[in-house]
Amino acid sequence: MSPSQFCSALAALAGKCRWPRPGLGTAFLGARILVAFATPPLAFAHEAHPVAPPAALSAEERAFLQDNDAAMTRMMSGMAAKPTGDVDRDFVAMMNPHHQGAIDMAIIELRYGKNEQLRRIAQEIIVDQMQEIAAMKLAIGEPSTDTTPAATQPAHAPVANIHDHQGMQMDMSAGMKKQEP
Repeated sequence: MSPSQFCSALAALAGKCRWPRPGLGTAFLGARILVAFATPPLAFAHEAHPVAPPAALSAEERAFLQDNDAAMTRMMSGMAAKPTGDVDRDFVAMMNPHHQGAIDMAIIELRYGKNEQLRRIAQEIIVDQMQEIAAMKLAIGEPSTDTTPAATQPAHAPVANIHDHQGMQMDMSAGMKKQEP
């Protein structure tokens, strides 16, 4: 079928269809269609978050949630840095608390978590995020500070857990120590 034949067939078909005439009814129909398509994204844009944790939580779970909430609050307030006009410095100023938040949350996993695979991942997160913080600071000419993470065991834990992870010696109660080759 050639383009001119297609246009002729389409025009003939359109002539047989009854199209709504512009007016108030058409405007209402259009508005209803717009609302129908806009409502789902608006309705699902904000997820429901629990206001308070259930009362039947263990003391350890409550401590975990409290520590995690404190880490998230520190991270979010730290990321709210005022722009300086230097995009690179602003990026680092916002990313440092973000990375430190990941470190803090990984420490909390090491403190309370039981899953050995997740604990190993948390250890890797601590190392990786500390290296990225140092690299970002050096990239903008700031000195890289030694950010030794806080203790990973609750205050009541008397014995340090020592893990060997791919040449990395980690004392969970005293922070991180890297073995030199």
